[in-house]
Amino acid sequence: MTRSIVSTPHRYQVRVLRPEDRELIHARSLEILERAGVSSTNTALLDLLRDLGQEVDHDAGRVRFDPAFVEERVAMGARDLTLCARDPALDLVLDGTRGYLSTDGCPGDMIDLETRRRRGGTKADLAELTRLADALPEIAFMWQCVSANDSPVPVRPIHETHAQLVSTTKHIQQMTAVDGSNARGIVEMARAVAGDADRLRARPLLSNFQCVISPLHWDHGPVDAMRVFAEAGIPVGICSMPLAAASSPVTLAGTLAVCHAEILSGLAIMQSMVPGSTAFYVGYPTTLDIQSGAMNPAWSYEESLMAMASVEMGRHLGFASSSTTMATGAKWPDWQTGAQTMMIALANTLSPADMLTGAGALHGDNVFSHASLLLDCEVFAMASRFGEGIDVRDEDIALDMIVDVGPGGHFLDRDHTLTNMRSIWRESLMDRRNWDAWEADGRPDPSVAAEARAREILASHEPEPLGEALEGELDAIVAAYEAQALAEAS
Repeated sequence: MTRSIVSTPHRYQVRVLRPEDRELIHARSLEILERAGVSSTNTALLDLLRDLGQEVDHDAGRVRFDPAFVEERVAMGARDLTLCARDPALDLVLDGTRGYLSTDGCPGDMIDLETRRRRGGTKADLAELTRLADALPEIAFMWQCVSANDSPVPVRPIHETHAQLVSTTKHIQQMTAVDGSNARGIVEMARAVAGDADRLRARPLLSNFQCVISPLHWDHGPVDAMRVFAEAGIPVGICSMPLAAASSPVTLAGTLAVCHAEILSGLAIMQSMVPGSTAFYVGYPTTLDIQSGAMNPAWSYEESLMAMASVEMGRHLGFASSSTTMATGAKWPDWQTGAQTMMIALANTLSPADMLTGAGALHGDNVFSHASLLLDCEVFAMASRFGEGIDVRDEDIALDMIVDVGPGGHFLDRDHTLTNMRSIWRESLMDRRNWDAWEADGRPDPSVAAEARAREILASHEPEPLGEALEGELDAIVAAYEAQALAEAS
């Protein structure tokens, strides 16, 4: 069976930053790295950067970067990026022409499909949700969409990747492994699935990204994980998630400068450890809820504008970019969810990133929902069709038919109508019944239809299996890393 992926075209190029704005943010970001620098607990990294001529204070764990060095290192990063899948028909070529959607990651909790109550996620839940997403054409690649809370913490990322490797033939973007040991275990599993190290390097079935701790700190583990993945030929994104008014200035421009500086620092670090490795740009700036001190659950235009601006800054460096697209602050698939989801989905259609992330999440990435995943896919399908724009050709205008129908006629029985009628988008979950039928059914909201559709998919869809021998090999790898981690912890 031929499978397809829904994507949003890069037809529009709305800019929220002028060229001089991008230049100024980039210049000030380099100054931040020169004057403030970054801190790190990774002494091997500090030694490496000292040997490469950077100003390093080992006692303070701090490095200040020469701007020319940053520019030189960033230029080394490979820009060509294809997110390869176990099914080659589902490969995603990130050439700047299309944007692709992923699930969100990695909420600790989820909405139980049967009880509709919030509870902690498990490894089995992650496998089930991945299998559900595998069936959805709008989901092009996978994040770890719920935490495997029942797996031992020291090897939880390995368990999460294991759950997904057996549950999808799409590309997996690993985003929970933040230390060298988990990275090594994941690389070992990926090599087993790919066939060997060379085949994985030629067709990396995984990508990864590592996050700086805002403001301006690189912890020991993410630096090691970055190196392990990059050495294996796995593309690695550099992620910054500054929180305006808390870990970055309250102004949007100040937050963007911190975000860009942090990503520049990560790119320079990775290209110092593994020159020529493939990288991508992951900017997720957000705002603070001043009253609670949490990430703002009622976010509006600021997040949308900063998402668009971050895409522009990634493009300024020539890298593929990732941008948040869904991940509402609402607690249920409701009016707030629809408003926030559609607003940022359209923002990403007008200023499109290559990777669009966040489908299925509620409550600011803390809770995952089957229903939200299906409804977010419906919103993305609408936004993608919006992104296709209007075809204006003679065959679309159909002048001769209009003249033939004339005043007072109709177009229902025309061949042109029959040929083109499916070009009008149709929903799969929104309610189109009349009022009486809707009321007689108990006035259900779209989440009810989404839950029903999720059950149908889970009852029928099974991704192509890896095979008994390969699954046994993956089980053995997971068991070995778990035994080692637990022995070291005891």
